[in-house]
Amino acid sequence: MTNQTETAAVVRLLSTGGPTALIEIGGLRLLTDPTFDEPGHYVSSSGASLTKTEPAVLGPEALGRIDAVLLSHDQHPDNLDRSGRALLAEVPLVLTTTSGAERLNASDPAVTARGLAPWEAYELTRPDGGILRITALPAQHGPAGCEPVSGQVIGFLAQAPDLPSVYVSGDNASLELVEEVARRFGPIEHAVIFAGGARVPAVFDGAPLTLDSAQAAEAARILGSRRAVVLHCDSWAHFSEDYPAVEAAFDKAGRRDLLPDTRHGQLFGL
Repeated sequence: MTNQTETAAVVRLLSTGGPTALIEIGGLRLLTDPTFDEPGHYVSSSGASLTKTEPAVLGPEALGRIDAVLLSHDQHPDNLDRSGRALLAEVPLVLTTTSGAERLNASDPAVTARGLAPWEAYELTRPDGGILRITALPAQHGPAGCEPVSGQVIGFLAQAPDLPSVYVSGDNASLELVEEVARRFGPIEHAVIFAGGARVPAVFDGAPLTLDSAQAAEAARILGSRRAVVLHCDSWAHFSEDYPAVEAAFDKAGRRDLLPDTRHGQLFGL
């Protein structure tokens, strides 16, 4: 029989499509990059046109309580859309980039956003009185030197002495940064990796803006993870690789056992 302590140490995840997932850890419910808009054409802050091809399998009203949003960046509609922005006003806390927090707090007085620089940490109080430490991680949303165009982006690490550690990559295209995270914090038990090999022809001559499937498998290896959940590889036309490509890449790398049996809209344990 599973006792209450063992149950509390289980990490659960529910994916709704794109980069959006609800992560349950230590009694807290954390939502990554909220995107719930219908399919259609959207424009990013850089002026690039992005096409959403599939709706979210669940809307925000179906997710229940959200204790904090882990928002990798606010500039692009495939990471924060109109419905996602509306949701931010209804949650207690948004952790995001320093510039993103300034924009979000200025845009809506109901939003409580806290900006974190890479390697800066914020502590959330768990229902059991313990602490979940959220550390902002560096991310590179494109080739080297991309930040003036793509803007600030961060990933996240959730950790506590009595819980499995969880890495959330955010939109990152650099394995070198993954290696730096592993040097500081590895091994990391669960890796939530944004992949899809995102490409926009008008931006950086079509260079990848996120990891591709093979790089996602390599990132999981670098981090020493025993589970890897790969998001950000469906629902948008500029994602050049889909989930079957992820499965094929993990197969080729001999890492298919890291991928849980994930289905959008179903809560599963890691």
